[in-house]
Amino acid sequence: MQLNRQLVQNKSNIVSLQLWIWLSVLLLIFFSLLPMDGFPRSIIYTLVNTLFYAIIIYGNILFLYPTFYQKGQTSLYILLAILFIVFTGIARGFITLTLYNQFVVLPTPRDTGLLTLLGYIPGGILTFVLSLIFRIAIAYFTLKQQTEEILIQKSQTELALLKSQVQPHFLFNTLNNIYYEAYREAPRTAGLIERLSEIMRYFVDESPKDTVAITTEVQFIDNYIALEKIRIRHEVLINFEKKFNPDLRIPPMLLMTFVENIVKHGIDKSSTQNQIDIALEQQDGYLLFMTRNKVFDTTPVHRSTGFGIANLTKRLTMLYGSNFELTIDKQNGLFTAFLKIPLV
Repeated sequence: MQLNRQLVQNKSNIVSLQLWIWLSVLLLIFFSLLPMDGFPRSIIYTLVNTLFYAIIIYGNILFLYPTFYQKGQTSLYILLAILFIVFTGIARGFITLTLYNQFVVLPTPRDTGLLTLLGYIPGGILTFVLSLIFRIAIAYFTLKQQTEEILIQKSQTELALLKSQVQPHFLFNTLNNIYYEAYREAPRTAGLIERLSEIMRYFVDESPKDTVAITTEVQFIDNYIALEKIRIRHEVLINFEKKFNPDLRIPPMLLMTFVENIVKHGIDKSSTQNQIDIALEQQDGYLLFMTRNKVFDTTPVHRSTGFGIANLTKRLTMLYGSNFELTIDKQNGLFTAFLKIPLV
């Protein structure tokens, strides 16, 4: 709500500034002409010329400039700008002289021939140049407004983050208290509570970061698997090979899609023959991650086309462009997922 009020106020300030500028132009032109031309001529000249100044300036900055120049059509922009200046100059001269002849008593009516009207074009050229300066000024104030909006949003985000951290930290403290109580009666349950606490802390503290320590990511995967195994009736044999430098850092939650797929689709809860192979290896400047599990009759045929894989592919493209390898293969009764990413 506060942000919206600030945005409305900023836009109102820009509009007010423009109104004050045009009012100043009107008064400046009028009082500069009044001593020599008198009141009627000064009014006519001031109103007509200010109107055409506005047409030239706003016609350029609101239509010609964004429609053609900003889209790379420079030649067309120059051609249309010339035609626009010529047309407005002739129109300004014709209207000014016609009003002079109509409302101002002159010994000889002003000539409205083409040569006379062409004499009004140079003034339009100067106004057009001023419109470019005006365009730069608007861009400056717009950039300033956007900067203020970003700062306001940043402040509100930081405030919301501080508020959001209160409840998770309260929950972590509560889980720790439950852990110590459970440790006396049921050590295994206490261990699971500890893993849950670590998972939640990962989501709150680590997942918003651009990169996390690979050991933190692996610990998160281990905790996730341990908690998921609670729901499985029979024991699951999991081989998790790890060969990497513990100092490595990778984007968070990058490997979890495969692990989640294994838990959801690669385990038969009624079978005693569940085996999962996971390998994470550093090799020649790349990180290799592979998961393999047996395909059961209940495994969805089109599992690899789910939103998880699609979203992961989009994220990998954003992070690494085309410099990654992602393959999913199903053959000989085994489902294999392989990911290869560069180490920066």
